[in-house]
Amino acid sequence: MMSFVLRRLASAVPTLFIVVTISFFLMRFAPGGPFNLERPLPPTTMENLMRTYQLDQPLWRQYATYLTNAVKGDFGPSYVYKDNTVAELIGKGLPYSMELGFYALLLALIGGVLMGTTAALRQNSALDFSIMSLATVGTTVPNFVVGPVLTLIFAIVLSWLPAGGWGDGSLRFLVLPMIALALPQLAVFARLTRGSMIEALHADHIRTAKAYGLPSRVVVVTHAMRGALLPVVSYLAPCAAALLTGSAVVETIFTIPGVGRYFVLGAINRDYTLVMGTVILVAIFVIAFNLLVDILYGLLDPRVRHD
Repeated sequence: MMSFVLRRLASAVPTLFIVVTISFFLMRFAPGGPFNLERPLPPTTMENLMRTYQLDQPLWRQYATYLTNAVKGDFGPSYVYKDNTVAELIGKGLPYSMELGFYALLLALIGGVLMGTTAALRQNSALDFSIMSLATVGTTVPNFVVGPVLTLIFAIVLSWLPAGGWGDGSLRFLVLPMIALALPQLAVFARLTRGSMIEALHADHIRTAKAYGLPSRVVVVTHAMRGALLPVVSYLAPCAAALLTGSAVVETIFTIPGVGRYFVLGAINRDYTLVMGTVILVAIFVIAFNLLVDILYGLLDPRVRHD
């Protein structure tokens, strides 16, 4: 197991290198720049800004400088948020994104597994069709539609919950963005669980367990659930990384000061370093969660061995 973990950590280095390289040059080749405003700046001011942020240097030198600093954990200053480094902005926004994402992940995972299991146990019934219909709606309706609808109903019409903002960080401020963020992932978990649970319930060892007269609850929870969770665990890595690093759409709609909102503002304003910093953050989370998922996969399925 330890050798497997070390190999995966070693492979993470070239993966991060490729992500940084592609993101760096894509940002530089995109039209516009951080200082291209509707009202052009005077030439002297533009030259001073380009010199200050080293944007007047050849592209290969900018890349080499950024790569060297990034290895040291220095992602540079933000071009838009004056007197703030990218590391400081990420440090400010990440706790908000992680707290919101953690609750959304719990809701999506627990709710999706319960719904999928219930649908599988009542296969082809009205309850099964209802759950799968809701799951289909959850996967097809985008966040930028769900968020405003939830705000309109529960914040404006019913006045039960705040329309946005972080407030004091209590649950009432997080309910609406949490539901909007979790709903698509909950639907995916429900569909994955239903399909894998139906397959697990028709396996030979499950028929044998039933033939021995084991209670249905023991058969489902102890025997069938272990195999049914494998596809869910496989999908858990990208889902967790996306939720815990913040959803750009949800955080913008509900004015949550998280990392996702910074990514949107950075992309709009061509804040190269801010976008690069958030991309690297997401890549690190994806790599870390993929490693955790591989370990969990081996624990759930004894046939998988990490030598």
